[in-house]
Amino acid sequence: MRPAVLLGAFAGLRLAEAAALRFDVDFMRGIVHPAIQYPAEPLKSDTAMTAIPIPPELALMLSAEGARTRAEVLVTNEIMRPSTPWVIERAMRHGRASVRGLPQGFRFHDLRHYFPSLLIAAGLDVKIVQARLRHASAMTTRNTDGRLWPDSDESSRAAVAVALAAREDKSRTTEVSN
Repeated sequence: MRPAVLLGAFAGLRLAEAAALRFDVDFMRGIVHPAIQYPAEPLKSDTAMTAIPIPPELALMLSAEGARTRAEVLVTNEIMRPSTPWVIERAMRHGRASVRGLPQGFRFHDLRHYFPSLLIAAGLDVKIVQARLRHASAMTTRNTDGRLWPDSDESSRAAVAVALAAREDKSRTTEVSN
């Protein structure tokens, strides 16, 4: 299940997309091209087909997994056959007990929320996070993950404080010159 976890946590793929991902990955350029979802159905929207850039390290991990399994899809079960969303979710339930710090109810979809938390913590803006999650609108991204951005109250206070300080400096300069 390692490729499924990598695709969910570091590319933001949905469960059905990860289960159906054939080798729609440009390993050389580091781009995942979601094309279908399980069970071989079209993706939920045109936006879901947006290419996802991944770092070379992730491309190498996924490429190595493909070379190891020699399967037609990237995510396989224990006998190297294409996996299903149900099998992936069952493996997540089974494996979460062995990963320290994961909450009891942790599921695959939580990896998709982990992905934007990484991007937001790195300072990426809402439009970039929207594009990487392949949301149709920035509003969806803000409604889903908006709580992860830094406190807007403090940043707006700081912006007003800077404006007030600049205004105060300007008024002092005017008083001195009069």
